[in-house]
Amino acid sequence: MTIVKKRFARVALILLAPLIVAGCGVNTIPTKEEAAKAQWAEVQNQYQRRSDLIPNLVSTVKGYAAQESKVLIGVSEARSGAMAVKSDASITTDPAAFQRYQSAQNGVTMALAPFRVLQENYPELKSNTNFMALQSQLEGTENRIAIARRDYNLSVQDFNTTLRTFPQVFYAKTMYASSKPMVLFSAAPQAQNAPTVSFDAPAAPAAAALPPGQAPATK
Repeated sequence: MTIVKKRFARVALILLAPLIVAGCGVNTIPTKEEAAKAQWAEVQNQYQRRSDLIPNLVSTVKGYAAQESKVLIGVSEARSGAMAVKSDASITTDPAAFQRYQSAQNGVTMALAPFRVLQENYPELKSNTNFMALQSQLEGTENRIAIARRDYNLSVQDFNTTLRTFPQVFYAKTMYASSKPMVLFSAAPQAQNAPTVSFDAPAAPAAAALPPGQAPATK
């Protein structure tokens, strides 16, 4: 009978061990880390979607407002620069690399700002269904980017807090010592003010005032 009890106790221990381990939270850190990485993948996905829209948008605008070459070149160069910056999940624990990525994407955002008022300066663009569809998709993508960044920040905040609080801090310093705090997105400095965009030709310089009785010079 004793042997049977011992065997039963061993089986019970084997069955209960996973529950005991789960109950003490040993899997919490990797679980939250993977959740944060998944949110980062969504951020990348939305930025990539925006990047894919830009060439068609530039091509469409060029057909109606080729004279805005500075704007068209600027957004194309910003896109190329952003695509060249490292963006895999490893940058989420590297503040310098993360800052480079965020700055590059902020550059694209600012370069795209003029496109929001192009249709006001070039009314014929309003009749171009392709341009209007692209604008709508771009606006939708910008909204998705904002949501993806917010969700990423929430996941990272949760993960970073877990690394520093009891009892997970013990696992963070032992079993998961390789798990490092992840970097949060921050608001760009220029986001505090709405960008000023103008396609107007520069105003002619004002004529200098003449002394009373003096006629303007003639060429």
